[in-house]
Amino acid sequence: MSTFSKDNIPEDWRKLLGDYLDSDAWNTLQSNLQAVLDADPKMIRPEPSHFFKALALTSVASTKVVILGQDPYHSPGLAQGLAFSIPKNIPTNSREFPSSLRNISKALMLEGFGNLPNGDLQHWAKQGVLLLNTALSVRLGEAGSHANLGWKGFVDQLISGLAFQKPHLIWMLWGGHAQSKLPLIEAGKDQVILQSSHPSGLGVYKTNQPFLEPGAKASCGHFTKTNQWLKQFGKEEIRWIASTDQAELFR
Repeated sequence: MSTFSKDNIPEDWRKLLGDYLDSDAWNTLQSNLQAVLDADPKMIRPEPSHFFKALALTSVASTKVVILGQDPYHSPGLAQGLAFSIPKNIPTNSREFPSSLRNISKALMLEGFGNLPNGDLQHWAKQGVLLLNTALSVRLGEAGSHANLGWKGFVDQLISGLAFQKPHLIWMLWGGHAQSKLPLIEAGKDQVILQSSHPSGLGVYKTNQPFLEPGAKASCGHFTKTNQWLKQFGKEEIRWIASTDQAELFR
């Protein structure tokens, strides 16, 4: 039987969460998640062991960039516990390959980095890009189904803690849901905020800050701007497209 416990959260992130883990809000989340796991664990995505994968792959100390997603993928075989990321064995030309990742790949190409060879973004996570969904679980086939279980308080605490403790973090906020976290981020110290529409097929060209220009003629430039900011802060730039050798290292 799967259990949901704060012991599954990496120690450095538990420290960042502080008193929250003794709060009623945490107890409510823990009770709600345990109830759905007890009822039908096979219907939960990602697998419970991957709920905190983003935190396991990207430590507090290594975090340089934060990309906020919303739900884990609710289709079979996609959710990994990392926002936007999917297993690398899913072909880029298949119907399963999410439109958001297709458009992220287009943006990377337009910015001169090249196309993503697959949808597995673990190599980003291991370089300090926190790929954080704002709900860390979902019921298979039901988008937004776990949004009201208590994840909001948990993730808001993570966002606030990072913004207060780590100056010069770079936040990529794609779409209205991610941008709803702006007050938490702006309350922190010297944060860098990049905003655009969401890269999904429906939202990519919308708003006056499109992720891609109509016709995919240009991108929002977030990947280039991120590396420019990192260089300015004296930090190592992100290798957005991993070579074959690098991909092996990031496994």
